[in-house]
Amino acid sequence: MSYKHLIFLASIVCAVFLLVACVNQQNDTAENLPATVSYNFHIRPILSDKCFKCHGPDQNKREAGLRLDIPEFAFAPLQETKGAFAIVRGKPDSSELFRRITSEDPTYKMPTPESHLGSLTSHEIALFRKWIETGAEYEPLWSFAEPVKSALPSIGDKSWVRNEIDYFIVEKQTENGLTHSPEADKERLLKRLSIDITGLPPSEDRMNRFLSDKSPNAYEKMVEELINLPQYGEKMALHWLDVGRYADSYGYQDDNIRTQWAWRDWVIHAFNENMPYNDFITWQIAGDLIPGATKEQVLATAFFRNHKYTEEGGVIPEEYRIQYNLDKTRTYSKGILGLTMECAQCHDHKYDPISQKAYFEMFAFFNNSKEVGYEGDVSISKPAKTPILTITHDEIKNIMPFINAQDTGSMTVSVMGDLDTVRPTYILNRGVYDQPTTLVKATALETVMPFDSVQLPRNRLGLAKWTVSEKNPLTARVFVNQIWQEIFGRGLVKTSGDFGMQGDLPTHPKLLDWLAVDFMENGWDIKRLIKKIVSSATYRQSAAISKEALQKDPENLFLSHAPRVRLKAELVRDLVLSSSGLLVPKIGGPSVKPYQPKGLWESATSGRGVLATYKQDTGTALYRRGMYTFIKLTVPPPSMALFDASNRDQCEVKRGQTNTPLQALAMMNDPYVLEASRVFAQKLIAASPDAHANIAVAFRRILSRRPSPKEVELLEQYYEEQLASFKGGKLDALKTIQVGEYPLDKKLEKNELAALMKLINLIYNMEETIVKT
Repeated sequence: MSYKHLIFLASIVCAVFLLVACVNQQNDTAENLPATVSYNFHIRPILSDKCFKCHGPDQNKREAGLRLDIPEFAFAPLQETKGAFAIVRGKPDSSELFRRITSEDPTYKMPTPESHLGSLTSHEIALFRKWIETGAEYEPLWSFAEPVKSALPSIGDKSWVRNEIDYFIVEKQTENGLTHSPEADKERLLKRLSIDITGLPPSEDRMNRFLSDKSPNAYEKMVEELINLPQYGEKMALHWLDVGRYADSYGYQDDNIRTQWAWRDWVIHAFNENMPYNDFITWQIAGDLIPGATKEQVLATAFFRNHKYTEEGGVIPEEYRIQYNLDKTRTYSKGILGLTMECAQCHDHKYDPISQKAYFEMFAFFNNSKEVGYEGDVSISKPAKTPILTITHDEIKNIMPFINAQDTGSMTVSVMGDLDTVRPTYILNRGVYDQPTTLVKATALETVMPFDSVQLPRNRLGLAKWTVSEKNPLTARVFVNQIWQEIFGRGLVKTSGDFGMQGDLPTHPKLLDWLAVDFMENGWDIKRLIKKIVSSATYRQSAAISKEALQKDPENLFLSHAPRVRLKAELVRDLVLSSSGLLVPKIGGPSVKPYQPKGLWESATSGRGVLATYKQDTGTALYRRGMYTFIKLTVPPPSMALFDASNRDQCEVKRGQTNTPLQALAMMNDPYVLEASRVFAQKLIAASPDAHANIAVAFRRILSRRPSPKEVELLEQYYEEQLASFKGGKLDALKTIQVGEYPLDKKLEKNELAALMKLINLIYNMEETIVKT
């Protein structure tokens, strides 16, 4: 056979393979299509990614007069193509949209190559075909529709389920060819439960009691015990401090200290008292406007005043006043409504039904604050100009004992307070402070839920009532999702700060709605919600992963096993201090300054007063929980930043998570970890000279479980090697143990102390230590 014949034959073979591949791809696509193509869950996400940039809500960027996010526009005759329609119900081949997304002509194809939005996949095209063929039904954005408490799904084997949550989880697992995992062992369950509820590992006594309790309700009793500890309020407050962007300085250059910590004490108190979430939100939005408002209700409004505040000379006061209210609007919309409203500050939102007018109507609720943009040194500001709450020692003692005051003097907190006459609010051209255009009045988002001007006043109290209305489709959903995220590491909606069109769809929409409605029906009871979640069989699963589950669901979206979640930065510190016995359990009070590398404050930024130079605290202040670490906004605590703590310069509802060698270096070398290892070691040796028994005790207190025989063997071997190195002079025992300010027990044999200290530090550096499984 000639060379030309071989080339010809090869080309035929390739063509056949390509044809077979195309046929198989079409068949696979057809087989993979859902029985019903939903606009909300299948079509709208594609339109939002590929089309709304040019054919969405933003009229200033709209091309060809075509709008695809609203059906009456999508079904109307096209302005620039006579006789054509973007979508013709039941006829994809007659629909201009379908013709363009399937075209190969770059001058006709949509999205256009120059838009850099990418072409639709064959699966996405097939979804559009089926959707149009079946009537092209539009649906309101799922998160703007009122949640419905649907009936529990019908499942086969009900023996595994413990409460309503499990029905919804099993339904999704079954749909995706997955099954649940067995329950985790009691040791791991207790560690998981204790960290999720209190942010601390279980004590040795609590471990012993739980393991020995053979009663059928042992787990339920432990849930009740943990959720009634004062540390529960601290753990719950940690997330809300991110939402409320709590910090201890004003945050601009020439920084200065501020005293908002009384608000932090109130948040802890509110969670411990199980304040209903609707009241918790109402007080923070408008506590000062409640008739007969108490000082505690006014204190709650410090939530909105935690933003950065300039003390620099030469600024334009109005520019900063506007900036503060933009921050309040962003905090409200992202933290409470789960919407990216700031996109509409300069123009109509490109994806969500939020116009620039609607944005400034929301902004108007905060624009009436007495707060000014600049008035010199904030520390000597006059309350008449900027709303400041003065709290006396007697009021703390008799009315608000939850405030952990450190002296008998009075204290001040920045809070909300409105002008007596309404300040006019204008749409700002491109969001610029000095370019007012159209006058608007305070109105909440009509696209979410109508704002009834007859029943609701046009002030923050009216906004608060609108927010916590059981008809509001967002508030309960968003908070329930945040709580789910705190427990499982990922919300039912992954984008917990974006419930709009560009946000992720819920993995379990019926479960999210069921939880939201159940939450409202039961008095917005936060403790009840948490108990419901942690009592489910879903929560109590083992974290062991099968190869099949890893292949089918690598992100564990459908929870076929318990997720592995790394502890937050503050909780890493808490675990180390708690297990070593160093933790000072005092609740609340001013922030503290633990160990920190020298020169950071001095070299990175300027500061005034006590912020000019970092002066480390001493004594018990060194051993407070991580949430009390002093946060200077211009130089956040470095050890916290390494473990992805929020910078607190703006509202955050979800922390990022990175992996860097610096985290391991911090755990091996940070003074507080080394000091905790040394103190833990000397306490163990002082109680018992048995080094091998002490190894098992240290392991259990840190990891909340007993070591396996193999682990004991390896750890004892490591201890003996370190002890020999210290005794032989290869390592300097005295230099090793001289770390931290906690008194060194000089009566102990230094080599044994150093060796056990190194062993404990090794355990702290085991991955399992800072991962909740």
